[in-house]
Amino acid sequence: MNGLTPRLLATAAVGALTVGALAGDAAAQDRLRWQVPMAFASTLTALGDTMPWVADQLRAVSGGAIDLRVAEPGAVIPALAVFDSVSQGSIDAGYSWMGYEWGTVPAAALFGATPFGLESIEFMAWMEFHGGKDLLAETFHPYNVHPILCGTISPEAAGWFRKEITGPADFQGMRFRAAGVGGEIMAEFGMSVTILPGSELYQALETGVLDATEFSLPTVDEQLGFFQVAPFYYLPGWHQPSTNQFLYVNLDVWNGLSDQTKALIETTCMAGNAYAIARAEALQGAVIGRFEERGTNVRTYSDEMLKGFYEATKRVMERRSQSDAMFGKVYASMMSYQAELRPWKEMGYLPRDWQTRIEAAQ
Repeated sequence: MNGLTPRLLATAAVGALTVGALAGDAAAQDRLRWQVPMAFASTLTALGDTMPWVADQLRAVSGGAIDLRVAEPGAVIPALAVFDSVSQGSIDAGYSWMGYEWGTVPAAALFGATPFGLESIEFMAWMEFHGGKDLLAETFHPYNVHPILCGTISPEAAGWFRKEITGPADFQGMRFRAAGVGGEIMAEFGMSVTILPGSELYQALETGVLDATEFSLPTVDEQLGFFQVAPFYYLPGWHQPSTNQFLYVNLDVWNGLSDQTKALIETTCMAGNAYAIARAEALQGAVIGRFEERGTNVRTYSDEMLKGFYEATKRVMERRSQSDAMFGKVYASMMSYQAELRPWKEMGYLPRDWQTRIEAAQ
């Protein structure tokens, strides 16, 4: 005998099992040191600050084992090069709005934002419960990229214009910055559409290189100073009812991670979606008020204008769906869910203008 009672032996055995389990957990969790280049500056409120928040939370929940170090646009790679760099394996991961790569991956634009499509909460519902996540993998895995939804925010504005828009004819020949499918739709009205990173837009508007631009939420547009060089601000953001950003991970790198590490990243990104939409919704009303105080002409498009945009959207979506099978597959899935949701959306919620309608009825 070694002098230990049966009870002490049992206690020691349980302790050994506990230590072994903890050691097994530690072994299952990878230690990551990724540099994560971003497409947007971290200073852009509700657009560029979600990934830094997610990185901070990942360090906290992993005890520092998962250390994603965000890099500002241009510091490691150009702002719009995230997809290509991750696909080629020159970086492990990056963070961007999904859609900049739609010339290579047409369906990417739908995941980034779909004109007259799903709003942020609806998009998350489609992703999690109506096949969106599987379609995302089917779209991007052939390019050796595993994207994770990691930030969804409220609608963009329809754009900043140097002159007033009185009808569709005003768009003819206008030089307009737009990204994704929205740009192709605006080209239907005779616009000359280009894409530029956010950092170049103020000067392009100021010098007349651009006649108009869309970019992001009011908070972001305010930070970029567009109100100083374009006096007309149009809403709603029909072209981008949600803005969806993703953590792009090289697929080979992702497949090499433990299940525990994958779960930590995915769960924290889901928390990042809640953080991003809450932060976005918290701030926009006050910003619109400040625009009006500064003399910005804040306008909403008429029903006639929205009808024109919608008709052009249907033409572009039909054309794109016919030319690219994956685009058509993703779009059909989104529209099927939108149609299924419509009775609930229209009857389950108060109309957005219920206060105005009630006041007018008094």
